Amino acid sequence: MKKIIIATRGSKLALWQAQHVRDRLLAQHADIEVELLVLKTKGDVILDVPLAKVGGKGLFVKEIEEALLSGAADIAVHSMKDVPMVLPEGLVLGAVPEREICTDLFLSEKYDSLSSLPAGAVLGTSSLRRQAQVLALRPDIRVAMLRGNVETRLRKMKEGQYDAIILARAGVKRLGLSATHQEDLTPPDVLPAVGQGALGVEMREDREDLRDLLAFLEHRPTRLCVEAERSFLRRLDGGCQVPIAAHAELCGDELELNALVAGVDGKTVIRGSGRAAATPEEAERMGRALAEELLGRGADRILAELYEGEEEKA
Repeated sequence: MKKIIIATRGSKLALWQAQHVRDRLLAQHADIEVELLVLKTKGDVILDVPLAKVGGKGLFVKEIEEALLSGAADIAVHSMKDVPMVLPEGLVLGAVPEREICTDLFLSEKYDSLSSLPAGAVLGTSSLRRQAQVLALRPDIRVAMLRGNVETRLRKMKEGQYDAIILARAGVKRLGLSATHQEDLTPPDVLPAVGQGALGVEMREDREDLRDLLAFLEHRPTRLCVEAERSFLRRLDGGCQVPIAAHAELCGDELELNALVAGVDGKTVIRGSGRAAATPEEAERMGRALAEELLGRGADRILAELYEGEEEKA
């Protein structure tokens, strides 16, 4: 019997994702055994600093990718929004399964929506992307750092440390969690992170045996949408902790991409959109072209200031 080892982080959400892929593999292939290898990443260890200040790309995947390259693991299951725009040499995305709901979710015990928060209310998030978009809509509220896994963030809000928080709806749904008041923050008003709600199954490029094993997991529409979003972010040289957002949808035989780059204070938000044929080549081209357009409209200045600030902190 063939044994497949899945490398994963140890948070409840990461384990849910790895177990979900494990269960689908076992249901599809009767002749395999699947084991989880739980690893701690840099992003899991440093919890007292905002993610944007930790610096570096691949905070949640580096140790896992090393396990793939060394042969300690066969595949890894990631949230696509944590996967660096350029994979290490020798690694590929063997499958991108169908995407879960990819929007952000407002949660509060006291207020039923973002618009109903009183002036001066404290909203928790560790994401500069969420911070920028929230402040663009509500410049009169205060955004405070919120780190930890999904359950920890929700608990801190329920204890009264925050009036409201924002999480990815996919993670909240997958873990079966909720708050008294919830509101979907949807495009075009609030755009999600690149790859949000999607999973990626990473493997070594030379493992042809795994390609066939994983083929049934592949969902072409999700792959196309995620690739368009990732191409946009790749051209901007952005990690998952910068105020960049993108959301692609398949509309018939065309892809539509909406994206933005924002200043962290929400005062400047540069938006754009594009359409292209639903092919891998066109998805890549459109994402890159839209990034070029936004750079030409001032996104270059926003990002230069942000990266300059990061270098000063380092």
